[in-house]
Amino acid sequence: MNSKPTVSIIIPHLMGKDILDECIQSIITNTHDIDYEIIVVDNNCEDGSINYIVEKFSEINIVPSKCNKGYAGGCNLGAQHANGEFLFFLNNDTTITKGCINTLIKSIQKNDKMVSIQPKIKNYYNQNEFDYAGGNGGYIDYLGYPFARGRIMNTLEEDLGQYDTEEKIFWASGTGFITKKNIFNQIGGFDESLFAHMEEIDYHWKCLLNGYEIYSQPKSTIYHKGGQTLAYGSYKKIYLNHRNSMILFLTNNQKISISQILKRLILEKFAFAFYVMKLNFKGAAAILHANVWLLFNINYLRKRKKDVHKSINDYHPISSVLMKNYSIVKEYFWNKKNKFNQLD
Repeated sequence: MNSKPTVSIIIPHLMGKDILDECIQSIITNTHDIDYEIIVVDNNCEDGSINYIVEKFSEINIVPSKCNKGYAGGCNLGAQHANGEFLFFLNNDTTITKGCINTLIKSIQKNDKMVSIQPKIKNYYNQNEFDYAGGNGGYIDYLGYPFARGRIMNTLEEDLGQYDTEEKIFWASGTGFITKKNIFNQIGGFDESLFAHMEEIDYHWKCLLNGYEIYSQPKSTIYHKGGQTLAYGSYKKIYLNHRNSMILFLTNNQKISISQILKRLILEKFAFAFYVMKLNFKGAAAILHANVWLLFNINYLRKRKKDVHKSINDYHPISSVLMKNYSIVKEYFWNKKNKFNQLD
């Protein structure tokens, strides 16, 4: 490690001694020939894991927070203390493979327009499958629903090398991606009002509107456990996903039609009905809560839309290659397309 690192690895942490230990150990074991620093943001952790990490890894920089600032706020706090030219935002429940960071850095250094790059993200427990949270690079449809190469809705693909090309993508996953610190600061970092979920999509949406590019680099791989901080299917996770997705859809789109809004609201009703039919009343309540929140925060949405517009220095329309002009919900449920290479 170096006092003037090339990359600052920022890991927001709330709980889990063992997962954080394994994550940091994988970085130290598999990262060579590059100067880096590791910053762990203590998001008001109360399980003793920070003390354990300090004793075991004395070179780690611990940045404390008096409250849980979520992924967005935790990463922003870590970025404020970063010395690297590049920021590597990394979930605490990940492990990286040999040369992962080196490969990503070499790729991003070759392209002045590239702002972010993500590795291939695979499932820790079933390592031949892509991971739910990012797969091999993310896209979005015109109604604001995200999906990825290797994961559409809840269907995960087996990694058979079908997406082993470096590709331009809409969003890089917050599970693990590298971005240029100067651009991150220029854009304003992550929107802390989102707290967690979709903040990386929001950030990269703004980057695209400013003419920057985001890529996936499948020659670099990380493994992700998932659901360690906020469990899959939990009320809060469903609520944040639906609320934040709607916030981005309504405020990040520079042009949006009444037809688009109505279609999205209909799909929200379908999602609510789906949870009810599955007798998952907790999930249905979370969706209802998210939509009611939007109704009571119209002023917030108006202000946010103005703020997004102000963040654009030189407007660039987003290509239909990245923001698809079809509904991924329709493609998945109606046309039975559950693999990325079946689309388009």
